[in-house]
Amino acid sequence: MASNDSENTPQSATAAPLIGVTSYLEQAQTGVWDVQASFLPRVYLDAVTDVGGIAIVLPPQPATPEIARSIVARLDGLILSGGADVDPARYGQPAHERTGAPRTDRDAFEAALVEAAIEAQLPLLGICRGAQVINVELGGTLIQHLPDVVGDDRYQAGKGVFNEIDIEVDPGSRIADLLGEDRIARASLYHHQAIEELANGVTATSRTADGVIESIELDALPFGVAVQWHPEENREDRRLFAGLVAAARDYRAHLTGSAKPLTPNNLTTPEHPEHPTHPKEQP
Repeated sequence: MASNDSENTPQSATAAPLIGVTSYLEQAQTGVWDVQASFLPRVYLDAVTDVGGIAIVLPPQPATPEIARSIVARLDGLILSGGADVDPARYGQPAHERTGAPRTDRDAFEAALVEAAIEAQLPLLGICRGAQVINVELGGTLIQHLPDVVGDDRYQAGKGVFNEIDIEVDPGSRIADLLGEDRIARASLYHHQAIEELANGVTATSRTADGVIESIELDALPFGVAVQWHPEENREDRRLFAGLVAAARDYRAHLTGSAKPLTPNNLTTPEHPEHPTHPKEQP
């Protein structure tokens, strides 16, 4: 039987980057079936493909460090998607009465991917829960229920309704580079938890008026960005995803030997398409 060398051959630096997107395991119904299945809202997939990437869905599964490295080795970029609360046992706290039931399989899987991504210097984008996973995995903590701190449900209105506010990121940050001269992002908020104590090696790059951290960056990665809001919900502003895909192209070019070593200073910054500061609400 002839061997297949494609598994060990890096894809062309000019090919569309492969972006892994973590997913949920949820009970799902289709036809006569009522089973656990990998679940991810389509908006995540569209956000990747709209800017020239290829989305690869990654369901929670057992992952030793070696398995996590094997997954990361086949990707050009990684998105940690939103979802259920991180198990507070992972940051040494008892569960708040409003903290959701732990999804230990997903916590462990994504924690292993974070470690492998940092080791490989893989471009990484965290979204909502994803930002919290990164901070916890690197030694930080979370506020388990924001209404206890801010006094109301402004960060998570409930019933799937996103509360939209404008977030301005710090000048000189990687996110500021992605947003261009307009450092404002229209943030779709749906989180009842937030970052409390920052992990070592993590920098906060934006906060709300009442001090809630809304974006962080990883010092150890050329492209390591995480936001507490849901940029995938805004179809008219793909700047963060375009930045990830551009970084993924640079990463692949570096692996194939056609580019200089990666640093935050020589990553490609995508062109900034025209977009409204206050985009229309999407159905």
